[in-house]
Amino acid sequence: MTRPLLILALSLLLCSAPLHAQKKKAPSQHPRLAGLSLAVDAGLLIPSNKQANFYSGRPGNANTIDRVLRSQQYGTQIWNSLVDQQLISPSAIPSYSAFRIADEGYPQMHYKLTYQIGFGLRYDYSSGWAWSLAFDFSQVTAAGRFLLSSDNGVGIPGSRQYVACDIFGLEKRILIDFSVSKSLPLTNLLDLEMAAGIGVNNTKVSENAMVIAGRTYSILDVWNGQDPYAGIGSYPYINQGGIGFGGLASVALCYSFQGARADLGYQLRYMQTKYRGYNDNDSFALQHIIFLRFNINNFKF
Repeated sequence: MTRPLLILALSLLLCSAPLHAQKKKAPSQHPRLAGLSLAVDAGLLIPSNKQANFYSGRPGNANTIDRVLRSQQYGTQIWNSLVDQQLISPSAIPSYSAFRIADEGYPQMHYKLTYQIGFGLRYDYSSGWAWSLAFDFSQVTAAGRFLLSSDNGVGIPGSRQYVACDIFGLEKRILIDFSVSKSLPLTNLLDLEMAAGIGVNNTKVSENAMVIAGRTYSILDVWNGQDPYAGIGSYPYINQGGIGFGGLASVALCYSFQGARADLGYQLRYMQTKYRGYNDNDSFALQHIIFLRFNINNFKF
């Protein structure tokens, strides 16, 4: 009885030895993306305030506060609203023609934090190199405050000298980027990805308006440079934005799993944002983006 059991045990040991050796030699599989992937991303955009002053309403800009403030149509409405709410006195400002912006009263505009969403295509090679084509959209708001005054001082006597008024701008940006990246394995599931590329963008100026005494007045020039009047009239609005270009660099921590990958990263862009009549030297600025991206690779091409 002992001899057959011994022979069986030796036979199992001899059969399992090649399998055990094969398992020891098999390299661990790194589930990297391969081939074509679909990418979907969302992120936090931190625009440069350098370009926000396009919406400040200063003289020389495409849209100015004075053009609306000193027009008979809108100036009278603004004056009546301020008097009705006792924000100014008729003795200090007898009519809208006495309005002016305090010398130090033009705003320093700033952009609010906003979002960026998009999608794209990328192609990964076994070497860790990849290229990608991305399409992103963002809506950016600029905000500031200016001081309304007059030669005699604004406000109820003995109360205030200025009336603080808000001003804002709204624009939409579409970005198209082409980049090349290299992934370096950190662990079996984590990669460090570094990328660089070029991009173009199209900016559309949607709004530029001021808020006085709780009422909103658009300063967007839809009058072809003429004196403002009620309604848009016969002049079609011409987009005050334009097409710009720039470069980008990014770094991301990438978690790979079967057929997909999630990337958490930071992107730095040196981007031109074009506005009508705006100094080209001021149109280039740094933009910062913190993003989360999902790459789906459950298909093969």
